[in-house]
Amino acid sequence: MISGSRLLNFSKRFQGRLARLLTAGLLVCACGASSLAAPLSAEALDVTTVTAKPNEDGGTGVLSNTPTRVTMESTVGDGEDLASMAVSFPSGTDLSATEVKATVLEGLNRIEANETVQVKPDSEEVDVSFATPLTSGTLIRLEFYSTSLPAGTVSLTGSYTTSAGTVAVIPATGAIEVTATGMVEQINHWLDGQAWVQAWNSNTFLHLFLSPQLIVTSVPSLFWGWLQALALVAIGFPLAIPLGLLLSFMRMSKIKVVRGLASFYVNIVRGTPLFLQMYIAFFGLPLLGIVMGNYILGVLVLAFNSGAYLCEIFRAGIQSIQKGQMEAARSLGMNRAQAMVYVIIPQAVRRVIPTMTSEFILLYKDTSLLAAVGVMETMMFAKTLTASTGNVTPYIVAAGFYLIVTLPLTKLAHNYERKLAIAEGQGGDTSKKRKHNKKNGPMISDSNVAGVELTAEAHESM
Repeated sequence: MISGSRLLNFSKRFQGRLARLLTAGLLVCACGASSLAAPLSAEALDVTTVTAKPNEDGGTGVLSNTPTRVTMESTVGDGEDLASMAVSFPSGTDLSATEVKATVLEGLNRIEANETVQVKPDSEEVDVSFATPLTSGTLIRLEFYSTSLPAGTVSLTGSYTTSAGTVAVIPATGAIEVTATGMVEQINHWLDGQAWVQAWNSNTFLHLFLSPQLIVTSVPSLFWGWLQALALVAIGFPLAIPLGLLLSFMRMSKIKVVRGLASFYVNIVRGTPLFLQMYIAFFGLPLLGIVMGNYILGVLVLAFNSGAYLCEIFRAGIQSIQKGQMEAARSLGMNRAQAMVYVIIPQAVRRVIPTMTSEFILLYKDTSLLAAVGVMETMMFAKTLTASTGNVTPYIVAAGFYLIVTLPLTKLAHNYERKLAIAEGQGGDTSKKRKHNKKNGPMISDSNVAGVELTAEAHESM
C-alpha cells in the first residue's frame, strides 16, 4: 500500500509541473498574438542584375571613360511598396550626358509609373520618383545611357523610400569589370568630339569605308595579323626555293620517269587553285590521322605551292644561259655538276631575281586565303573587326598593310630588272653606247663578262 504522505507529495509535484506547463503555454500564445498584431517587417529591395553594355570597338569589354549603357534590374520586396529610388554610382563616374529610361513590369504586363528622373552629376547619383508607389513583386528596370564608368570593379549602391517615408539602404550590388582606357580609346574619344570627324562620318560612303575611329582601332589590331602573315611567307618562301630548284633539275633531267614526276607535280599544283589546296590540306589530312598546327600547315601549303612556280622560274633562268657558258666551264676541267653550281646557277639566279620577287609578292598576298581555314593573319583580324562593327574600314586598313610590302618590293624589282637589262645590253642610253663604239670599238656584253669572271673564279676555287 502507498502511504498517505507519499501520495500527498506526488500530488504536489504533479500540480507544480502542471502549473509550469500552463505558464509556458500562455507565454507562447501571448508571443504569437503579439506577432500577429505587429506589422510585417520590411525586406530589402532585391536587385537582381547590374550590367554594362560592351563599348570596346571590335571587342566585348567595357572601357573606362567611354560612354556605355548601364542596366539595373530590381524587384520590390514582399510586404513593402516603393515610392522612390536613389542610385549612387562609384566615384569617377561621368553622368553629365546620362539619360535614364525606366521600365516597370507587374508580372508580364508593363505599367505606366509616371516616374520623375533627376540626374545629379556632381554627387554621381540618379533619383527616380514614382507618382504611384510600386507594390511588392513589381520589376523595375533602369537603363542609364551615355554613362562613363571609372576603371576597376564597379558596383552600384543607393537607397529607396517607401510610401510611409521609411528609408532603406540598397546594398552594393553588381560587379562590372571596367578596363582602363588605352591610347587607342583616348584617341577615339578625342575624335568623337571633333566637328570635322562628325561631318566626315555624316557621309555614308566615307563612314562605311574610311571611318577615322575605326582606322585608329584597326591599325593596332591588324598589326599583329600583319606580322603573322609576314612570318608565314618569310618561312614558306625560303622553303620553296630549294624545292623549286630540285623540281627544275628534275624537269630538265634526261631520265623520262624523273622528268614525268616533276611535270606531273608542277602541272597539278599550278593547275589547281591555292584555295582548294588549302582545303585539302586542312580538312583532308586530319582524316588520315595527320594533325599539325595551323601555322605549320599553312607554311607547308604555301611552300609546296610556290615551289611549283619557282620550278618554272628557275628552269627558264637556267635555260636562258648560253650554252657556251657550260662549254667554257667544261673546257676548264669542270664536270657538269660543278659547272652548274659555279657557273650556270649564279648567272640564272641573277636573271630570275625580279621574277622571284614577283612570286614572293604573290605568295604574300595569298596568305589572305588562310583566313578561310582559321589561321589568324591580316585578313582574319580584318574579317573579325568588320563582322563586329558592320563597317568595311578594317578591310581598307588591311589593304594598306599589304601595300606597305608590295609597293616597295614592286619598285625594287622594277629597278633591278631595268639595271639588269642595261647590263646585258637590252636597255639604257643607246646614244652613249654608239659613242663608245666609235671611240673604243664594240662593247663587250656584260653577260659574257660575268660568265667569264664566274668561270675564272670557279676554276680558281677548284
